[in-house]
Amino acid sequence: MDPSLSLAIHLLNNSSVDFELTNNDHQTRLLQLADELLILESISDEQFKLLIKQHNAPLEFQLAVKLVESRRRILAVSQPIEIGVVFAMWGEHNRLQAKSEDNQNGEDSLRTKIRQLMWVTSDSQVSWQLYAVDDGCPHDSAHIAKRIAHQQPRAISDRVHVLQLSMALPAKAGPLLNLESVDDSRKGGSIILGCECALASGVDAVIYTDADNSVHLGQLGLLVAPFMEQGKQVVLGNRKHPDSILVKQEERWGVGIKTLRHMQRMIGAQIFQQGIKDTQAAFKLYSRPVLEKILKKPTVYDFSFDTDWIFAAMEMNQSIATTPFAFIDSAAESASVIQGPMTTWYVLLNGLVKAAQARKVEYSEEMADVFVKEIASHKDLELIIDVLPPELATVSDRDLGNPNVMSPQAVRHWIMSAKALRAQQA
Repeated sequence: MDPSLSLAIHLLNNSSVDFELTNNDHQTRLLQLADELLILESISDEQFKLLIKQHNAPLEFQLAVKLVESRRRILAVSQPIEIGVVFAMWGEHNRLQAKSEDNQNGEDSLRTKIRQLMWVTSDSQVSWQLYAVDDGCPHDSAHIAKRIAHQQPRAISDRVHVLQLSMALPAKAGPLLNLESVDDSRKGGSIILGCECALASGVDAVIYTDADNSVHLGQLGLLVAPFMEQGKQVVLGNRKHPDSILVKQEERWGVGIKTLRHMQRMIGAQIFQQGIKDTQAAFKLYSRPVLEKILKKPTVYDFSFDTDWIFAAMEMNQSIATTPFAFIDSAAESASVIQGPMTTWYVLLNGLVKAAQARKVEYSEEMADVFVKEIASHKDLELIIDVLPPELATVSDRDLGNPNVMSPQAVRHWIMSAKALRAQQA
């Protein structure tokens, strides 16, 4: 057997089946494993993927292979580029700090992101700036992030920019003009501010992610490669791709999630018909020219901004690339858990309707009308999340959004019947 292949199998067999986002030792060990695999230059990315399938590789090895592919692509970049990395912070006071007896959900996320970016871009033509934006956090995430940033060596701390959305409002001009206060933003306003600052500093593209460690930024090359090698101006991470690694706690949703996704895919028809099924993945790249146009007139400032930006790119006739990547759910202090899953879904669907109506795109006006007239708040979604209409009971994921499976009018009747039942019980 080839010595490199033999060593790869040895590393695979000694890899861990676990990977804890709160464990710094796990983070360090993963990068060490990736470095050991990178030395095996004779083994291609496809051969590594084949090894994973043949040997049912442990999670740690799978993650390391993603990092190897990313690092190789970063090293293949032949001309200098600068990437702005943006994330929003609300209620991140625990995950920003290291795990301890008093902080069981600590992920040391800012330091971890810095280490990951340094690892993947070292000795390459790719440089980075990191923008952490406080979205009106009641626990002052900005103060914590600033303290952590100032503890870094000067060469690193100069690349880390901690911003506060409240300090940028009210805006007299620019993309935040229609955002009255920080209380009206739910992530989108902060991401916009971070992107605005990144563009002002001259970056070539912006990648946005989440404040936690769910997306390892060592995967940067998976987004940069289509941008640099193929000229793709928009690159979206896709957790639903067969080559993705997805460790996610789906149990937070009821069976009626199929109904919500059916509605979502009809309203966002142009997005989903192009095979973009993972609209909310917090791992996306937008080039400078595209982002400048998007920021001229954003439609929403909440966490439905993802679909607004995708619609905007389609309105510009941009070719959109998608890429598989690894995602490990950091659910313990997720905003969607704290505020309630149906509040999250109401915001997503409401924003999707607004974006579809504002952009010159194809969408189901009938389904949008059903949402606007029948869903007044998250409470109406709570009526249908634990029950599944017969039309969708045996339908596969690929058929969700097909009006022939369940028409907008049938969805309307389903919602109305749920409301009627609630009225009877009251």
